[in-house]
Amino acid sequence: MSLTDSSPAQIAKAASIASRSLAILPSVDRNNALTTIHQSLLQAKESILEANARDLDLASIAAKDGQLSQSVLKRLDLGRPGKWEDMLQGILDVRDLEDPLGKVTLKTLLDDDLTLERITCPIGVLLIIFEARPEVIANIAALAIKSGNAAILKGGKESTASFHAISSAISSALTISTVPNAAIQLVTTRDVIASLLECDDYIDLVIPRGSNELVRYVKSSTRIPVLGHADGLCHIYIHLDAEVESCVRILLDSKLGYPAACNSVETLLIHHEALNTHLPNIASALLERGCSLRCDGVSKSSLLSSLPTEKAILLQDAMDDDYDTEFLSPILAIKTVTGPVDDPSDVVLSLAIAHINAHSSHHTDAILTSSATVAKRFQTSVDSACVFWNTSTRMADGMRFGFGTEVGISTNKIHARGPVGLQGLCIYKYAVSGNGQVAADYGGSNGRKWRHERVAID
Repeated sequence: MSLTDSSPAQIAKAASIASRSLAILPSVDRNNALTTIHQSLLQAKESILEANARDLDLASIAAKDGQLSQSVLKRLDLGRPGKWEDMLQGILDVRDLEDPLGKVTLKTLLDDDLTLERITCPIGVLLIIFEARPEVIANIAALAIKSGNAAILKGGKESTASFHAISSAISSALTISTVPNAAIQLVTTRDVIASLLECDDYIDLVIPRGSNELVRYVKSSTRIPVLGHADGLCHIYIHLDAEVESCVRILLDSKLGYPAACNSVETLLIHHEALNTHLPNIASALLERGCSLRCDGVSKSSLLSSLPTEKAILLQDAMDDDYDTEFLSPILAIKTVTGPVDDPSDVVLSLAIAHINAHSSHHTDAILTSSATVAKRFQTSVDSACVFWNTSTRMADGMRFGFGTEVGISTNKIHARGPVGLQGLCIYKYAVSGNGQVAADYGGSNGRKWRHERVAID
């Protein structure tokens, strides 16, 4: 890894050249580089956390002055329990995954001595633009090296000291590896994002990680394909047959496990017949832990009659835009889904699905129900990257999916969707091996006939 203040064009060109060498680097060399990076970061822990503490001090002042959101401040903290350990373990997890490159995923015998193969390969050069999140450097470096991609990283000013400390440790590790130095570059020059987004001759994919504003700016400012999501507006729908205790555990984890995360639930939809049986316990547990509840009229009326006064007075009225808001804080919008009495389950489920498809950011949405049939319909009908049954929305994570780590979560419908790990950073090429055949040999009444026989892959 190199810390660079070169021009955007020079940075992108150097990355493109380095990507060619990295793409053909043997798996053992890429794995050895990740082992060395892990050891270097482990040895530099004290200096990295000290640098992160300096960033946190400055960021805390900015947050108090209203110049920085609390959600960004929380994402900046490398000292949060488990975050440092998860970052280091993610490197080893990625290292130990199967090599994603050079895999034959399709093989067809086109004719005698003429074979087609589809083979996995790196995308090329990745541009990752991120705010806060100092662990992103280690995550991206590990995934990029393992998948044979070069990466250009541009971080936010709020975590400058952390970025420099982590990058220095990774750079030291790569100097004794066979990974080209320019394969992983951290850009230190200010005001270069717009120029980097114009380097479509060299950069193959942009991955923005940060605020809604950052993602939308990137998407509107480049011809390079963009992978990511602008919002994490996640829903949980509670069907009338859901198990109450499980609902409480899942809601607490989904909303309060890490409220600033993009996979935190923001809207709770509840079947009208579950208002009296399920919602009081859920609301009570959330309120006890400091979560604000913004309720529609039906759910608020139900809770006012079931909760003790000291909790009932904390309930707030939901506004229409609350159901389109990513709070990134301990706030939950609640909406009742009501259907006809004569056919409550089927219609209510349809209404819940319709609401989610209309208001979700298509990141992660979940249903809590005892019915496999209901869950299957929900998972088939909801148009989101991750669709869960009886589990927390916080499960939407590359590490939890067994990907080692992730470069982010994509709500795209082309190339990669959901938590993006190694597979999402690979594409494929077609290799045809022949023995002198030409296209003119085929077609017409006297031409050769195609065999087009699928061949089993070893």
